[in-house]
Amino acid sequence: MIDLELFIHMLDIESTSGSEGKFSDFLLGKLEAGEVHTYEVGDGTRNLLFTWGEPKIVFCTHMDTVPPYIPPRIESGRIWGRGACDAKGQIISMYTACKELEKQGCTDFALLLVSGEETGSHGAKAFDATGFRADTLIIGEPTENKMVSACKGTKGFGLAFKGEAFHSGYPQWGSSAVDAFLDYFGALKEFSFPEDSVLGPTTWNIGMLSSQNPQNVLSPSLSCRLYFRTTFASDGMIAPTVKKLAEGLPVEITESGGDKPSTYFTLEGFPTAPVSFGSDAPHLNGFLRKIIYGPGSIRFAHRDDEHVDLEDLLTAVKDYVEMYHMLQKGIS
Repeated sequence: MIDLELFIHMLDIESTSGSEGKFSDFLLGKLEAGEVHTYEVGDGTRNLLFTWGEPKIVFCTHMDTVPPYIPPRIESGRIWGRGACDAKGQIISMYTACKELEKQGCTDFALLLVSGEETGSHGAKAFDATGFRADTLIIGEPTENKMVSACKGTKGFGLAFKGEAFHSGYPQWGSSAVDAFLDYFGALKEFSFPEDSVLGPTTWNIGMLSSQNPQNVLSPSLSCRLYFRTTFASDGMIAPTVKKLAEGLPVEITESGGDKPSTYFTLEGFPTAPVSFGSDAPHLNGFLRKIIYGPGSIRFAHRDDEHVDLEDLLTAVKDYVEMYHMLQKGIS
């Protein structure tokens, strides 16, 4: 039922965020639908909308992947390669479900493929601005074939620590931005955010860490990104806490926004679970209900051993078709 040759061709084309153009060209030439619409995002990429009639239910996932590119291979029913589960596995299973619905004579659904999910949901935000509306959005992400009941939010900050460069043999006559960094994150590590009964603990990560001083010179500056996964219990206290812990330290903080933790629509009979990762769902607002579901596991997304099992892809196809019919009964 899954066209493995088509799937391998998808995986064989690099589509790291920002370079999805070649992949979208391939999809335009290979995927068949009643109508095909393209939407420029404004950053050199585009979104693709494949429609069968006037859509009430929209299957949606993203075309871009994280770096680095990893070529595909198949071993014993398992497909390896970049995008295998995040999210080209979603594309092939959703497209296969759409073709099955087409065979059944259904004419009120669509497949939306967006760019830039991994780097800020640029494609989703651009599509949302078109004013498109429909009853239900089904977002494809690697959820282990479970419906997402709730998802953590995000909060991002830029931190710029200041020091005074001096010979490292005489630290008493200068100040190191690294010391300020260590003081700040030592305090953050000791801070206790409340445990959430649905989404569990609040977590954070440091990225884009940079201090270019030589080893024998005190660091005059250090910059980094601080990224939180927030819960219903902690979301409102993140920004005040980040600023409070900086009092008395030589650091400038810039807030870059994020998404709030959310609950999602689920259907009876499907397994459900909360997740800690983000998706395009918060940025696509023209829908009465949103579902997040897909094959593959987040435990292997963004890793060098990214893979998805053929069995899980087939389960997803069956489930997407069943979701469609259950939703149609509810809509009508």
